[in-house]
Amino acid sequence: MAAQASKEVIYAWEGTDKKGKKIKGEVKASGEAFVNATLRRQGITVTKIKKQSGLKSGGKVKEKDVTLFTRQLATMMKAGVPLLQAFEIVGKGHNNPAVSKLLGDIKSDVETGSSLSQAFRKYPLYFDALYCNLVGAGEQAGILDSLLDRLATYKEKILAIKSKIKSALFYPVSIIVVAFIITAVIMIFVIPAFKELFSSFGADLPAPTLIVMAISDFFVEYWWAIFGAIGGGVWFFFYSWKRSIKMQATMDRLVLKIPVFGELIRKATIARFARTLSTMFAAGVPLVEALDSVAGASGNRVYYEATKQIQSEISTGTSLTVAMQNVEVFPNMVLQMVAIGEESGALDSMLSKVADFYEAEVDDAVEALSSLMEPIIMVVLGTLIGGLVIAMYLPIFKMGQVV
Repeated sequence: MAAQASKEVIYAWEGTDKKGKKIKGEVKASGEAFVNATLRRQGITVTKIKKQSGLKSGGKVKEKDVTLFTRQLATMMKAGVPLLQAFEIVGKGHNNPAVSKLLGDIKSDVETGSSLSQAFRKYPLYFDALYCNLVGAGEQAGILDSLLDRLATYKEKILAIKSKIKSALFYPVSIIVVAFIITAVIMIFVIPAFKELFSSFGADLPAPTLIVMAISDFFVEYWWAIFGAIGGGVWFFFYSWKRSIKMQATMDRLVLKIPVFGELIRKATIARFARTLSTMFAAGVPLVEALDSVAGASGNRVYYEATKQIQSEISTGTSLTVAMQNVEVFPNMVLQMVAIGEESGALDSMLSKVADFYEAEVDDAVEALSSLMEPIIMVVLGTLIGGLVIAMYLPIFKMGQVV
């Protein structure tokens, strides 16, 4: 299954429906034959299929663009602007040509008789199952404007929490990279100059100096192997992580056990779980069906598997609270809030409050982490660079004492 997913690429297609109307879209598939078969089952006669490069199809329309478009569409529909006119206004007013083209294609699909959710489903790269399910529920219930507003709020919250997690992780990672580069430069260019100076001393060098010089010799001789191994290791890690479900599960479990960062990611994942389930449940999507989208939106393999287990237990008659207790990945406070929500019939409201609480917890944790990381990084960098400097100046100090 993982091997099959790794071969999937984006195909742009054009064709005609059962009524002979021209339609087009994009689909992720493992080959042209699969695209033909899938569209044929939908009653579409394919006239043209073209493989898209990652840059053209997925590299330009970002999650932020989709979130902004959803908010604009919701605002216009609440103001009474007709759907097609709203698409035209948003599409023409966007400064990203890829987004304008995407919205233009969706508008054309709606004009030819497709429902809005069907038009969105042709572009799974940008509109996931949760998005399409909520839009479909809004169309069926006649409350599309309200559901789009709820969906826009959901995507804004999820985008904000992802941004906070990235900002919390970016600072220490960038400092580690810079520290490694500075250390490598010192080892390859600076220490050899000191080594030539010390060769004329004719005296025994201190142990710290000898150790640093030995490390420098290794860097000078094998710098290509060191940088190659690190670069290859990083590439192999991300390559394996994207294509191996087992690798993702292992890494997601390890990430949750990392001190400080693990707890931050756990809180963010619980917030995403609660926010997604609250949004789906409030839209009237059945709980078992909603959990499909919740699992996909969890962002962590541990919680994905836990949500699938919850879904399986609920389908056999178990309550949500008991099913969540059985997977043993949710704090007691979350379980109590869900239990109260089930008993009072206000599960969506309680889940929304859980999401609000944990999003606030993530905010506080990111601020505390930023304050904590600055002095720690300063101490580590000072110890590393300062240690190298002291080790190289020890022989000079020793010579001064002799004189």
